[in-house]
Amino acid sequence: MTRILVVDDEPQIVRALSINLRARKYEVDAAPDGVSALRAATRVRPDLVVLDLGLPDMEGNDVIRGLRGWTTVPIIVLSGRSGNQDKVSALDAGADDYITKPFSIDELLARIRAVTRRVQPADEAPITATIGDHTIDLAARSVTGGDRDVHLSPTEWQLLEHLLRHPDKLLGRTALLQDVWGPQYATETNYLRQYMARLRRKLETDPAHPRHLLTEPGMGYRYRP
Repeated sequence: MTRILVVDDEPQIVRALSINLRARKYEVDAAPDGVSALRAATRVRPDLVVLDLGLPDMEGNDVIRGLRGWTTVPIIVLSGRSGNQDKVSALDAGADDYITKPFSIDELLARIRAVTRRVQPADEAPITATIGDHTIDLAARSVTGGDRDVHLSPTEWQLLEHLLRHPDKLLGRTALLQDVWGPQYATETNYLRQYMARLRRKLETDPAHPRHLLTEPGMGYRYRP
């Protein structure tokens, strides 16, 4: 059974989420602030975190960074902040998805299903690949080499895996969006731009002039070994 940690300081939202999630056979834990969330995450080891950014004791992005220091658990931000920079900052901190309040419970459930699918192991044979100074092992979900540790979120792994398993092949934007995020995201090209930029910053020697994770303008993306 999938275990979800809900982090929000609004009791009515926590109650509504808990009722709806438990009705769909999810296990639910709740935390009202950032410190409690980080403690709960280490104690209950959730399969997914639903996180509000406006917490009373610390910024939600700091909670994301705290989690990303030791876990790749999927994180869905659920926030009243609708600005594009807020979304970009949360994704850069390590969130996997972002939903703006007020929200539809059906949309949240669809996002949870999509993120959960993305962290399932692939059936294909494992491979390793090199990007810049880094060696990527898809079987171990590890990145080695370089002068600093690299941690990838589940969504970053899923996107990277699609590229690495099709070397030198142009992967269209629509196909990538549907494969990684689901059919309902076929037009969300900003997701691809943001996640490709994050992968380049983490893996490419010169992110502004990538040699391996390439954009084919107007068409899609390509991994060049």
